[in-house]
Amino acid sequence: MNPSLRDRFERLALRLAELDATLSDPDVAADAQRYRALLREQAEVQGIVTRWQRYRQREADIAAARELLAGDDAEMAAMAAEEIAGAEAEMQRLQAELQTALLPKDPDDERNAFLEIRAGTGGDESALFAGDLARMYLRFCERQGWRTEVLSQNESELGGYKELVLRIAGHGAPGVYGRMRFESGGHRVQRVPATESQGRIHTSACTVAVLPEPDEAEAITLNPADLRIDTFRASGAGGQHVNKTDSAIRITHLPTGLVAECQDDRSQHRNKARALAVLQARLRDKEASERAAREAATRKSLVGSGDRSDRIRTYNYPQGRLTDHRINLTLYKLQQVLDGDLGDVIDALVAARAAEQLAELGGGG
Repeated sequence: MNPSLRDRFERLALRLAELDATLSDPDVAADAQRYRALLREQAEVQGIVTRWQRYRQREADIAAARELLAGDDAEMAAMAAEEIAGAEAEMQRLQAELQTALLPKDPDDERNAFLEIRAGTGGDESALFAGDLARMYLRFCERQGWRTEVLSQNESELGGYKELVLRIAGHGAPGVYGRMRFESGGHRVQRVPATESQGRIHTSACTVAVLPEPDEAEAITLNPADLRIDTFRASGAGGQHVNKTDSAIRITHLPTGLVAECQDDRSQHRNKARALAVLQARLRDKEASERAAREAATRKSLVGSGDRSDRIRTYNYPQGRLTDHRINLTLYKLQQVLDGDLGDVIDALVAARAAEQLAELGGGG
């Protein structure tokens, strides 16, 4: 490992000691926002420092083993050679993890997220596919121990959704957006629809958008004059209050034309608060997308563009195949993925993004 990296890890070890001391100060604990930020930094730095200490320990183990290797005892020399091989393999793994840990992080990765699914080309079959995607994501969230709530839904007559908006919360386990962000884009399905009498395979599509939920402290200030707020009666499942009170809220941001609505709660006040949160997220996403489009003139990320028009994934039912086109990943376990087993796909996308960042750092160095 080169000296500059060693210096960075040693400085992080000093920073961890500073954080431990700072967090024990009662005045710091009294400032909830600062305290939470320091706790997050402490957890992140602790993980790096623990690996760095293990890396140095394995270096010392190798040095000690080499002394035994130079001795006259053949049995001890064989044990030393085995120890060196094991330590070198672990050090190689630790070095890769340490380099990845130094990659620039998007602060949004630790946030909760809004997940939006919209039916696209394919009519009723597209709405049915949107329902399948919703089930897949809900089951995946359940496996992660995340909380989900429906903010708005527009159901199709034959089943599925024309549009569905979910909020996903980590419930004490941050990092929802960081895991889900690469789901944004066009999802295509190839299968024989239930309505197809001649057994022909059809292709339909949906778009998925994953937006980080903004913190209240960092929310965009909205001018009330720029908002049109409409109330209407909720539709769909929801109990006896549905269609009896105008509790559903639709908010239109007039300068951009962006719309957000919420109808899941019987409280108009809570629906308005949730719709405003979704609108904030969409405005932040619009700004980020425009910024990314400007940057794309010089560089386009393999998996991080988030362009909704990009076809990112195909779900092929006849072959039981899922293909993610951004990283050329093909898995022949389509039903397991649709049942919520998305871990392999998401891990591969996160790893591809990390490899891309490492390559950029290497090129820049």
